[in-house]
Amino acid sequence: MESDALASLPLRIGISSCLLGNQVRYDAGHKHSAYITQTLGEYFEFVPFCPEVAIGLGIPRSPIRLVSVDGSIRVRGVENPQQDVTDALIENAEAVARQLHDVSAYLFKKGSPSCGMEGVKVYPVQSGQAVESVPGMFAATLMRALPELPVEEEGRLMDPCLRENFIERVFIYHRWLCYCASGMTPAALVAFHTRHKFSVLAHDESAYRELGRLIAGVGKRELGEVAAAYIRVLMRALARIATPKQHANVLMHIMGFFQAEFDSNDKVELLDLIDAYRQQQVPLLVPMTLIHHQLRCHPNDYVSAQYYINPHPRELMLRNRI
Repeated sequence: MESDALASLPLRIGISSCLLGNQVRYDAGHKHSAYITQTLGEYFEFVPFCPEVAIGLGIPRSPIRLVSVDGSIRVRGVENPQQDVTDALIENAEAVARQLHDVSAYLFKKGSPSCGMEGVKVYPVQSGQAVESVPGMFAATLMRALPELPVEEEGRLMDPCLRENFIERVFIYHRWLCYCASGMTPAALVAFHTRHKFSVLAHDESAYRELGRLIAGVGKRELGEVAAAYIRVLMRALARIATPKQHANVLMHIMGFFQAEFDSNDKVELLDLIDAYRQQQVPLLVPMTLIHHQLRCHPNDYVSAQYYINPHPRELMLRNRI
């Protein structure tokens, strides 16, 4: 079932077009991200969007910004305050959301009044300093329409913890889409949950228990209802950054599966490495390397099947820095 499911869809990511080097910005420039195109591009297929171009604004064009008007936020021209593209951006975002049924994530452009994920400045209707910061209009609408979709912006990818969190969510959501495309069944939902248990536990123990209750009742409720509740809770939980303490808890949990086979030296070594990681003296990769070694010496099908063991391609080296 799973091999067929994972082969059913390419791993596609929606993205602000300028991040790919496309010259679509107001000044006819771009904001090419080498990390996105050269590193992530090895694993993901990008689907570019530029909402400002899509609604008919030219290249180059007069810049736009968020403006506070009578308690609401509008998107207006900087040079021509009478120009208002708020409704057009919202309509475009809603149309794009309907196209993203097979897309596993979205990468936004930091600071953009249309595409910024957070922290975009809002100005008073008259001239003056910014009064607050919010998501860009297109981004805010898209995130409301697709609350489970993993999203991030390129600036935040420079933070190792945020980067690892985003990539983990992308692969998990992609697997979910593949399972759904292959025809979700109660057995498939149980299998999906079983293989992601440790991943969830590392992010949110209360969500781990809530998801367990949902799966326990999978035969008693309509499958679509259970699946919708499941992915909602799952993606909300995964958006929380896993702390060293939470990772260490999962590592101790995994260690319990090998305890009977460990000799005393192996046990002491792994305990020391887990504690060193908990205190942030070594990266997560260090105790995980020993876990992988123990799996080779003492195979365990349940632990090996957990996506927590290999959540994303090792070549990305994401656990080297967290």
